[in-house]
Amino acid sequence: MAGTATEPTARTATTLADGRELIYYDSGAAVPRNAVDRRPLDPRPPASHVRRDPATGDWVTVAAHRQARTYQPPAEECPLCPSQDGRLSEIPAADYQVAVFENRFPSLAGPPGELTGGLRTAGPGAGRCEVVCFTADHDASFADLSEARARLVLDAWTDRTAALSALPGVEQVYCFENRGAEIGVTLAHPHGQIYAFPFTAPRTARMVARAAAHRTATGRNLFDDLLAAERADGERVVLAGEHWTAFVPFAARWPYEVHLYPHRRVPDLTALDEAERAEFPRLYLDLLRRFDRLFGTGRTPYISAWHQAPRDQRDELALHLELFTIRRTADKLKYLAGVESGMDAFVNDVSPEHAAQRLREVAR
Repeated sequence: MAGTATEPTARTATTLADGRELIYYDSGAAVPRNAVDRRPLDPRPPASHVRRDPATGDWVTVAAHRQARTYQPPAEECPLCPSQDGRLSEIPAADYQVAVFENRFPSLAGPPGELTGGLRTAGPGAGRCEVVCFTADHDASFADLSEARARLVLDAWTDRTAALSALPGVEQVYCFENRGAEIGVTLAHPHGQIYAFPFTAPRTARMVARAAAHRTATGRNLFDDLLAAERADGERVVLAGEHWTAFVPFAARWPYEVHLYPHRRVPDLTALDEAERAEFPRLYLDLLRRFDRLFGTGRTPYISAWHQAPRDQRDELALHLELFTIRRTADKLKYLAGVESGMDAFVNDVSPEHAAQRLREVAR
């Protein structure tokens, strides 16, 4: 797997004490990664299961064992920091660049199995959940990374997308980051996650239906037309490069929400070419730093979500990243109350056009 033209990415796989996989990603020459996990870990938790809502068709995962997961430990007990000074963590090495490992408390794990039928359709919570540690520095943030390190994270996301997409029963791979206690983050160390779903996620399923309807009505691709319209209008464009454009969507749900699309439609991260990969870190870091300058309060809480095509929808869906914050002013959060949580009918307190203007203004 290639990193940049001058610094290839070295990939070193090992296992943790309970058998979970851990992968180190290093830029440049391979780094010896032979540290052993010496912790006396409990057996891996019982499997979850999935149930289908008969009224909506949406899948819900039931993973009761996650009630026991690690919750907001102090920095000196962070399980995502390197193992140093006699303290053992999820990462046995004394230092690392980017590390990915199977979640100790996964929502989804294991091979596919038989589904029940009728109004009570259910089955095993097959799939896989992984943690992506962006840096060994506990006090850093993705926005603090260099372009080279952000590229290494992109390479890790791409590598894991390829590997997880090949697993039996996996329908969709979702790479994402939650940042900030306001979002509900349980571990403060800069990290993201990857879910390999045994189903198509509900939001993606709605996109699939809309894309099919648009193709039937116009003969064109929905996402090609959407991106072309935003680039031509320009009012909601935040920034653009040669290969990517970031814009606030016309019907943004969140106070500050930006979608980042490659100009060439591709189904997932594995299909990006080298020019697209090389440009992405600069634009993405720019966006994250603009979010941090929005309110003058330091690090803005956000969710960053890669939307990738499911296994059987690679022709119509377009890879893109959606970045949004629940903060609407310096001292107010956007809570999902009765209308949003009860009916999935969003009400936005900030106009998309104003949000785009503010994000352009905070460029430096």
